Amino acid sequence: MAKHAKLSTRDRRGRAVRRTTVQYTVRDVPAHVDRALRRKAGEEGKSLNEVLREALTREAGVGGAVEHHDLDALAGTWEDDPEFDRAIAEQDRIDEALWR
Repeated sequence: MAKHAKLSTRDRRGRAVRRTTVQYTVRDVPAHVDRALRRKAGEEGKSLNEVLREALTREAGVGGAVEHHDLDALAGTWEDDPEFDRAIAEQDRIDEALWR
């Protein structure tokens, strides 16, 4: 029979308090999987623990991380473009004849 995670604990006054999280110990993770998970954590600027929680949540099918299809991949990739700057400056020019 499988053991179940303890879902309650006691507060300072000895009252039962329902826990909302549990801890796991995972053994015998292959080295290549460990490297891939740590690389993913580094690339995403997350902790290994956060990457693992997201993977467990997704795999369990209970509302994993939302995948966005937005412009985040472009953040930090700006390159100076004098032609673009000229085009934007032209749009900022006010045609006085239109405002008489």
